[in-house]
Amino acid sequence: MSLKEIHIESWVRNLTKNGGEGHALYFLGIGGIGMSALARFFNSLGVRVSGYDKTETPLTKKLESEGMCIHYTDDFNQFDADSAFVIYTPAIPKDLGEWVELEKSGIQMVKRSEVLGAIINANQNICIAGTHGKTTTSTMVAHILQDSGFGCTAFLGGISSNHQSNYWSSNPMWCVAEADEYDRSFLKLDPYIAVITAMDPDHLDIYGDEKQFTEAFISFGKKVRKGGMLLVNYALASKFYFPAEGLKTYALNQKEANCHVKKWEVIDGVYHFDAMIDGKEMQGFQLPMGGTHNLENALAAIAVAVTIGIDEDKIKKAIAGFKGVKRRFEYIFNNKETVMIDDYAHHPKELDALIGGVREMHPKRKLTVVFQPHLYSRTRDFADGFSDSLSNADEVILLPIYPARELPMEGVNSEMLAQKMSNQKVTCCEKYELENLLKNKKEKKELELLVMAGAGDIDALIGPIKNALN
Repeated sequence: MSLKEIHIESWVRNLTKNGGEGHALYFLGIGGIGMSALARFFNSLGVRVSGYDKTETPLTKKLESEGMCIHYTDDFNQFDADSAFVIYTPAIPKDLGEWVELEKSGIQMVKRSEVLGAIINANQNICIAGTHGKTTTSTMVAHILQDSGFGCTAFLGGISSNHQSNYWSSNPMWCVAEADEYDRSFLKLDPYIAVITAMDPDHLDIYGDEKQFTEAFISFGKKVRKGGMLLVNYALASKFYFPAEGLKTYALNQKEANCHVKKWEVIDGVYHFDAMIDGKEMQGFQLPMGGTHNLENALAAIAVAVTIGIDEDKIKKAIAGFKGVKRRFEYIFNNKETVMIDDYAHHPKELDALIGGVREMHPKRKLTVVFQPHLYSRTRDFADGFSDSLSNADEVILLPIYPARELPMEGVNSEMLAQKMSNQKVTCCEKYELENLLKNKKEKKELELLVMAGAGDIDALIGPIKNALN
């Protein structure tokens, strides 16, 4: 066990140059989407990667198949004592037995965001931030760079359906990374190009109030390097002042924005659109992904690709071939009888965009939404917003709140949301009851358009429900 303080930037630089054979790293919370991308990076360099997570998932199984050693019991004895240091996610509870023992041991504990910054800040990097839209937009940008042959090293907050991973590396000089606002992590990044998609208040358990939340995003924008670009959603730039390098704006319908969609239509579930990028009209884009919010995400990705000099035809080809991100408006199946869509939406604004997009793509079908609230604090803080958003569905099924890192709060539960909603049909049920409930609805021909939404462990239900219904 190394008790010597390691300079992370130098260590990573040496590792990238000379390879990681003979080195070891340990991850606390290795199954997190951001943590797993970092684990894959070090694993690809030959580092012996191991770690802990509380739950086995399809992602952790994939990491194990790639050669990483993972355990799921809180057991310090399984810690790899040869590890140079420990990388942790701030979502790890500080009363976890392994955390307590690791702190006692004196080994260096490094936050995920610091390690990501040490990797990408030495290169030309593209960092996408926002309370929603950042995962899809960063995946689109990385896909365009990869598909066009330009290449990049990608650290994504979701699994790309095109590449079946949240990490790849084909051009180490350019990095694409999702910039996470949780715990102010994105302030560890020094972007060459930065995108801010949305700033709807979230994580108020961390920030305290909306003002501090907003100030963190503005501080992130200020970190853009000289000669770089900050691309901000026009609605934000018209409301907040961003004293940043190379400020540009984008929007779906605002002609005043530097980048906007000139016209668009839906043909057989595909968006066909033209775009204005810095005064240049680019015609003939196609996006096979639902929701006008994703059309706006695509616009931001196109603007980034144009800025770094990717050929227009290559951008069009990449956008047309974009298969999306796992759990972002992901079609599980789509047939004449029933459509099933899975989405990560866990904030009222995300639910608004999801439900609006689903309605736009399938206007004649009855919409049933299964929603798993994420965090007691978020449910409490945005209860009215959740109830308003979910009231736009025809029927809602609420699962119990997924606690993640939190303990229960008195009076905060799914029944509280149900009481606030105006829907005529709202049901609260346990996870184990859901499959039979949906099967019965399908047998009675009451299930036409099913949306599963939430950021907890609702994704573990997708496979069984798909099999039961399809």
